[in-house]
Amino acid sequence: MTTEQKDADATLDPLFIQESGEVYRNPTEVQMSQIVLPCHANHCGELSVGQLLKWMDSTACLSAERHAGCSCITASVDDINFEHTIGVGKVVNIIAKVNRAFTSSMEVGILVSCEDLYTDRQWKVCHAFATFVARRTEAGKVQLKQVIPYTQMEQMEYSLAAERRRMRLIHAEIITDLLSSSTAQLGECQEYQDAVPAERTRVESVELVLPPHANHQVSTFGGQIMAWMENVATIAASRLCNAHPTLRTIDMFHFRGPSHIGDRLVLKAIVNNAFKHSMEVGVCAEAYQGGEPLRHINSAFMTFEVLDSDRKPRTLPRLRPEPVDGRRRYKEAIARKKIRLDRKYIISCKQTEVPLSVPWDPSNQMYLSYNNVSALKLMDTRNNWVLTSEKKKVRLYTLEENHMLCFKVEMYVSVPAEQTFHLLSDLRRRKEWDRHYEECDLINQADEDDTLYRVATPSISKGGKGQDFIMLASRRKPCDSRSPTTTRPLQASSPTSPQTSPDSPPASTALFLPAANSWRPTRTAWLLCHPLRCDTTVLPPAKRKHSITSPSASCVVEEVCT
Repeated sequence: MTTEQKDADATLDPLFIQESGEVYRNPTEVQMSQIVLPCHANHCGELSVGQLLKWMDSTACLSAERHAGCSCITASVDDINFEHTIGVGKVVNIIAKVNRAFTSSMEVGILVSCEDLYTDRQWKVCHAFATFVARRTEAGKVQLKQVIPYTQMEQMEYSLAAERRRMRLIHAEIITDLLSSSTAQLGECQEYQDAVPAERTRVESVELVLPPHANHQVSTFGGQIMAWMENVATIAASRLCNAHPTLRTIDMFHFRGPSHIGDRLVLKAIVNNAFKHSMEVGVCAEAYQGGEPLRHINSAFMTFEVLDSDRKPRTLPRLRPEPVDGRRRYKEAIARKKIRLDRKYIISCKQTEVPLSVPWDPSNQMYLSYNNVSALKLMDTRNNWVLTSEKKKVRLYTLEENHMLCFKVEMYVSVPAEQTFHLLSDLRRRKEWDRHYEECDLINQADEDDTLYRVATPSISKGGKGQDFIMLASRRKPCDSRSPTTTRPLQASSPTSPQTSPDSPPASTALFLPAANSWRPTRTAWLLCHPLRCDTTVLPPAKRKHSITSPSASCVVEEVCT
């Protein structure tokens, strides 16, 4: 199996056999397969991103409506990173299913892969998350039924959907805070003699919404609006570089209002900033009928590259922004690029590749927190733990994969979950029972759920010096009766705190508690990770010795060696 095939399969669930012997399939899952024809392609013979967005939106909408049992509308589509282009003759496979339902909205996961029918190769193209809202019926506002996850992947996505929802709700606030607090970091607009005026890249186009552009609800099809937006954004990017650009990423599509048959849709695009190898294009869609004022329908930011004959990004010309609004957009583009890089650095790689130490500032706190919680929940959903021994109601489990040896110790005690959570999640009390912590001081209460601590640890060798570390601890309250309460620290470095070294990180706690406060005995899952770096030699499991200190509370202790 090729690496591309492994990447495509990594996001899919293994077969889940039910008691009846039948293969389980998510009841909300919808699949679409399309052969890319010349009419779907651009000048390069590759599938138009606009056409792909139409197919993705259609598949996701059908999945949402299957779960809701009524008409649904697209509210937003999260950031999309296009890893590969798709040529004519290839098959596009799209899978969409509802990850989690809230009150009247739901998150739909969308996986796009490409298939070569002649070589039987498959590879992942992109992965996106869309939010759909159930439309009101004659009976009033729709109350969605909850999604019941069955497989390991469904359980993880169900848990992480709440985290992604948090990220969507505060995304705009992060941009605003970054602009107001990081003027020096973002820099000033520099003047270049050979710079291309931003006004030259401005594009405005109008589309009349006709019946073929409407969906089954007689509203303008969301995928069609996104396709029109991608079209004008591509033209704006082409005007800067005088070449045909390739779309790489799309920052969140956010639908702010509906559009209907007969609307005149005004689409505007302009290049906000040009970096060395990429450019950001801002695009918006507004609608009107007759003499009424323009209504804001949607907005997004798209990042383009220009590829040379070797498919490598070319160096782009400089951009001279317009005064006032142009300079504001110029700085906002830098802020968004910083957030994209932080997000890619922190949460786009596999959990085994997450760096031990990550620079922290308020702009990336959201993604560090997401990584904290996702790492814990990913570990909790694993079902291939092996019971090694059991003594006095204490069970020891082991799991080894990818040069990582994990231990999980589980025991039951009659302690309320909420009380145990508060005792173990307060890192300042960690030194009372963990010999790896000499001191733990609160540095910064980032918000109600995220806290920065300074941890002092003893030397791991005789005669050595202890080290200081900065830890970002993330706690989450349950969203409903099936959600866990979690907390997990991640090592981070802060510009206002002593620098940390990733060579010998301290033991870090990941606490997983079921959302229950009255049942007995209560199961508390407490994951204790103490990475030991072995850069030259990886010891076999039989030769690894660990001494794990645990308090008299129900816990799951996990120690990881890399």
